[in-house]
Amino acid sequence: MDNASLTVDRLEVAYGPVKVLNGVSLEVAAGEFVALLGSSGCGKTTLLRAISGFVPVRAGAIVVAGRDITRLSPERRNMAMVFQSYALWPHMTMAQNLAYGLRLRRVPRAARARRVQEIVTLLGLEGLADRPVTQLSGGQRQRVALGRALAINPRILLLDEPLSNLDARIRTTMRHEIKAIQQQVGITAIHVTHDREEAMVMADRIAIMNAGEIAQIGPPEEVYNRPASPFVAAFMGADNVIGVEVARHDGAVQLAAGPHNDAVQLPCGRHPGEDGIHVGGAVNGQAVAHFRSEAASLIAGHAGAGEDEGGGLVLRGRIEQSSYPGGFYRYAVDVGAQRFMVDHAERLAIGEPVGIRLPAAALHLYPRHG
Repeated sequence: MDNASLTVDRLEVAYGPVKVLNGVSLEVAAGEFVALLGSSGCGKTTLLRAISGFVPVRAGAIVVAGRDITRLSPERRNMAMVFQSYALWPHMTMAQNLAYGLRLRRVPRAARARRVQEIVTLLGLEGLADRPVTQLSGGQRQRVALGRALAINPRILLLDEPLSNLDARIRTTMRHEIKAIQQQVGITAIHVTHDREEAMVMADRIAIMNAGEIAQIGPPEEVYNRPASPFVAAFMGADNVIGVEVARHDGAVQLAAGPHNDAVQLPCGRHPGEDGIHVGGAVNGQAVAHFRSEAASLIAGHAGAGEDEGGGLVLRGRIEQSSYPGGFYRYAVDVGAQRFMVDHAERLAIGEPVGIRLPAAALHLYPRHG
């Protein structure tokens, strides 16, 4: 299969006066799997459809393997789309659905049959070729939709939230199956999703979109551990925010004492996964620190010191609510006017003073604006 690189250069798309894509640029290497991740209305699906040719662009360029295809019609771009709805023909068998694109391209019958058998084997669907697609499970239908796209030997595979119709268990399995097939075939793939875990599991790189722009792009570990902005931090799960006063030192950050914490000096983490606070931008003076709930832990009966023995920050709070999801307790802890959810192995009483321990590596620090 002749796979191809993709370059999107300062792409603009507008519906009337409303600009949906605002100068988006993206590089995808041949054989790479890139996920476009973002909430509804961020422009990720519009970008995918512009790449496929179903949405006209106002400015910019789309280049595949060095060739500008911006003005080509969809059928001349040698791409294939897997839709959210599968878009299978209900009156056809699995094999007929797989062969549909080949038949439109007037591929001879014998060659069609060989290619369909190759795809059936690739998808692990032996013995089901003559079964109507209406008698297949959701996971099998998804594989048929993927196989129909791959059957025509596209240079680029486009995936438009293809797993959203599946239940949670099958969706988890299909993430790994699609990724394995993509790696086996070696095809260039662009996948649209609003599911953070799905993007993390499947993609070589993640492009997080916001308001028609790419907010950050990088490998999953980098985007997760080194979010470039408060928006990216919150979208990647670090949506708890506290205000702090910061002074920078060589290789360290001094957090001033506040109404609910004591002063603490924390090391800076300079690389993804490094043990230290992540500093995003020129931070000095008033700042905000983002953290994930799962990175926090409780110190029972804690009402005093604000520094953790392990080199982190401790916030003084009080338990206001508790629940038992199974295997641990989940507490709503009030720190002044803010409330944080923290899991803990032991049962604690409502009203008990506690400390929320935040390791340095769990904190993402940004300048405070406004």
